[in-house]
Amino acid sequence: MSAATESVEAEGTTRTGVYVYAVVPSDVEVDREARGVGDPPAPVRLVRHDRVAALVSEIDVERPLGRPDELLAHERLLDATAAEVPVLPIRFGAVVADKAAVVDEFLAPYHDEFDAALRELDGKAEYVVRVRYVEAAVLGEIIRENPEVARLREAIRGTPEDVTRNERLRIGEIINQAIEAKRQADTRTLTEALTPLTAGVNVREPSHELDAANVAVLVETAREAEFVKAVEKAARDWDGRATLRLLGPVAPYDFVTALKPEA
Repeated sequence: MSAATESVEAEGTTRTGVYVYAVVPSDVEVDREARGVGDPPAPVRLVRHDRVAALVSEIDVERPLGRPDELLAHERLLDATAAEVPVLPIRFGAVVADKAAVVDEFLAPYHDEFDAALRELDGKAEYVVRVRYVEAAVLGEIIRENPEVARLREAIRGTPEDVTRNERLRIGEIINQAIEAKRQADTRTLTEALTPLTAGVNVREPSHELDAANVAVLVETAREAEFVKAVEKAARDWDGRATLRLLGPVAPYDFVTALKPEA
């Protein structure tokens, strides 16, 4: 497939460059309908070098990047690619001068490292498991387990907030500490259940104050059904106490060192 990455000259200035999304094996093909960033969204093409290739599209370098729709387009393309082939995601905003620069400055110097990483990812996919506490349920647990909270709640009942500020701050402190302790324990329980079925586990930072667990896992394609059953069992075990979401397959952001070609 041809990579349409020729620079366009305007008044002596190069107006276009090549936006790089990911590194993939060189024997893959790109859907002719695939689109990336830009307005309108630009066609996605391949720049090949030996056993590796870069997913790219042409971009107007005079137009700043960073709009939410561009970030989403970048992510969607990588996730769709990851569902089909091994992929090494590139950080958002990577732009080089032209097709030759993709090869000379990026693919050629790191060819062997890219090739080895792609081989390691072959036959695997990343999934993300997010678990969030049901607020009423987790607060009920904390109150039952912490007599001090129950006592303080009773003490401030019907009392103006400005009079009981210290007591309310103390309740909040206890609740935050209790949720953090529960999060650590529940994350450990989840990772212990999933680790035997995965090729890698990465515990992410919580994205919400009520997160019970936020875990990325690398799963062998041959074990995906078994993995999904384990996640479904965890969801049943936590029913009423927490809600569980399984996302994926997604690009293996958590298992690939962030890459970005030099501008």
